[in-house]
Amino acid sequence: MKKLFFLPAAAAMLFLASCGGNSSSDENSTATEDTTTAPAAAEAPGADIPGIDTVSVTDHIKLTGNDQLQYDITLFKVKAGQKITLDFKNIGTQPAAAMSHNVVILQQGTDVQKFGEAAVPAAATAHIPESMKDDVIAHTKLLGPGESDQITFTLPDAGVYDFICTFPGHFGTMHGKIVAQ
Repeated sequence: MKKLFFLPAAAAMLFLASCGGNSSSDENSTATEDTTTAPAAAEAPGADIPGIDTVSVTDHIKLTGNDQLQYDITLFKVKAGQKITLDFKNIGTQPAAAMSHNVVILQQGTDVQKFGEAAVPAAATAHIPESMKDDVIAHTKLLGPGESDQITFTLPDAGVYDFICTFPGHFGTMHGKIVAQ
């Protein structure tokens, strides 16, 4: 009985899938033009990032890191080519050997997972891997509890830039994005 039901159902699905194939190319192109939206390239950089529409453009980023492996803010919007100041403070209380933090701003397109993994054994260079230093736009010092650092940098092109903490094991939860417009 199941075979008898399956064959007509499969035939009906094939028939329905093939319907509409006799339209002329002019009809198809008109319908396509009427229903398409502007290409993604025409949208503002980062327009697809949830919450970006609620973020104001800034030239001064204030950021903290804590003992729960979190930055207090993970999304910023800046102007491409403009000088940006970033103030970072480790507000945690754990000893530096166990819970240091930094902010490393990466070039667009950098593989965050690969960079974070390469940073683990790079203790001699404050967990900034020498082999990937060209992927770094700017970074703060590695900070212990109560310490702070200020850096100035420029994001040269419009786009989305990742930032992470490179202390071992932190980049999985301590990461964010800077959208340059």
